[in-house]
Amino acid sequence: MTTTVNTTPQLASRLVNGFLAIKPLANLAKQQARKMIIKRAEKIGVPWTKQVNELRSLNWESYLSQVQNPQVTYPDYYLRPFHAYDQGNLQWKAAFEQEVAAYAVHANLYPEDKLQGDAKLRQSYHELVQKQVKTEPQDIVDLGCGVGMSTFALQQIYPQANMTGVDLSPYFLAVAEYKSKQHHTEINWKHAAAEATGLPDASYDLVSVFLVFHELPQTVAKAILREARRLLRPGGYLTLMDMNPQSQVYATMPAYVFTLFKSTEPYFDEYITLDIEQAIAQAGFQPPMIMPNSPRHRTIITQVET
Repeated sequence: MTTTVNTTPQLASRLVNGFLAIKPLANLAKQQARKMIIKRAEKIGVPWTKQVNELRSLNWESYLSQVQNPQVTYPDYYLRPFHAYDQGNLQWKAAFEQEVAAYAVHANLYPEDKLQGDAKLRQSYHELVQKQVKTEPQDIVDLGCGVGMSTFALQQIYPQANMTGVDLSPYFLAVAEYKSKQHHTEINWKHAAAEATGLPDASYDLVSVFLVFHELPQTVAKAILREARRLLRPGGYLTLMDMNPQSQVYATMPAYVFTLFKSTEPYFDEYITLDIEQAIAQAGFQPPMIMPNSPRHRTIITQVET
């Protein structure tokens, strides 16, 4: 499938960038975006405040010590504020809120069943993966796994596989470890950057990257593609699910909502202008299949050149 690649952000995006360059206005937009997401969550029945308070009340030091690698050096791009958090993902608040935020953000994908929006989004991705990945993967790595939602969902469709989840936030991984204990499941959590995992060469049949690329500079996205190629065995698959830059939802989004959205996504312009097909080819993969899987998202599936 051939896609049209924009080389510069659209006019609306450039105007929003100018607004967000004014720090007090940017801070106000982030605060409003956060309030909007929490209000939406509570309105549709997601117990945001209750769930976050329950997590906050637990003793997290033992979980953190199990997953944290003190040798990790955080790259500059990861230290920027995003998702309305001044410290990005390097804090407990972001880890405690990731699950409920996913429920709220994905609620509008399926208006008839808002509480199931996140689950249906993941299902739409997995159906395409199962259809296109021709062999049952025995070893799977989930890059940018966060608190493990994407990893647990993959494990449900491939229960026979050895699962590894990689993330740069030890706080996210601590929550993932806690949840894996709740689920009585064994997953190898790896505290590392997705572009430099430290995992062995040619050790995986499937590399999955779920809702990560829109949070990255282009140089890092390309590095992750190269890392995925290194990790995969001959014939292995790389599958990506993320926002669809060609979606009319973004083109017709009201200016106010678009401003709030961009205030929490500092790398969105780099994402929508990335020539993903070219980057995949340069990393050593076959031409990808690119398929919409929701009104706002696309799935990309490619295989190692053999």
